[in-house]
Amino acid sequence: MSPVQKALWFIESHFSRELTLDDIASCGCVSRYHLSRAFEAATGRPVMRYVRARRLTEAARRLASGAPDILAVALEAGYGSHEAFTRAFREQFGLTPEALRAQGHLDNIRLVEPIKMDETLLGNLAPPRFENGKPLLIAGLTERYDCDTSVAIPAQWQRFNEYFGKVPGQIGNVAYGICYNADDSGNFDYLCGVEVSDFSSLPAGLNHVRVPEQRYAVFAHREHVAVIRRTWNTIWNKWLPESGHTPADAPNFERYSEQFDPVTGMGGFEIWLPLKT
Repeated sequence: MSPVQKALWFIESHFSRELTLDDIASCGCVSRYHLSRAFEAATGRPVMRYVRARRLTEAARRLASGAPDILAVALEAGYGSHEAFTRAFREQFGLTPEALRAQGHLDNIRLVEPIKMDETLLGNLAPPRFENGKPLLIAGLTERYDCDTSVAIPAQWQRFNEYFGKVPGQIGNVAYGICYNADDSGNFDYLCGVEVSDFSSLPAGLNHVRVPEQRYAVFAHREHVAVIRRTWNTIWNKWLPESGHTPADAPNFERYSEQFDPVTGMGGFEIWLPLKT
């Protein structure tokens, strides 16, 4: 059973009580960092947002059935006040708890039901090679995403293509997609850029990130870039649990060599996963 399958069982069995990311990760026998990345790769949702959405869905069912005490429902859903519960409820469903109770049905809201995980993994994931990666200075465009908004990453690359080959101090013609600064809510920074010799001459509008020296497992992705999520899912939920390695809480990245064709999305690239040593 994968870490995500264990986490889903644990959440569905315990979301009525206080839960932390550490609690859920312990059930899956992995670190909180590992579980966060694996859960998003497998389900498309951050762990704790899923927990919140499941609690609010069950609260909505109680309210639609006429629960008389909204504060009691709020407390059972993990909220310490009527106001905090109302804010979260309106954000999730677009109406207040009082309005849902008054209408007495769930027809016009989108509930979050228990996830039945898509267990489709790559059957042909080639074993990785292991490398001691050198420190990198990467300059380019940065955006902050979550699981829902990350569909805009290809458009970010499209914008960066105007800079490629023209970045001051650019080293070579390899492009990098750096994922870093992830938090427990599923937000992360993504920088598409190139290696540079220094940051002193970067024009306004370009950002930069330092990638430290690190040990990596390096995977070849030979399929179309659009199916990268299946590769990540296989890495996090099959290769990593079986490998005996532990991921490091450090930037991971995609490395696009000159063989990659940004027009067709083919040509292959590499995924560099940081490991604890």
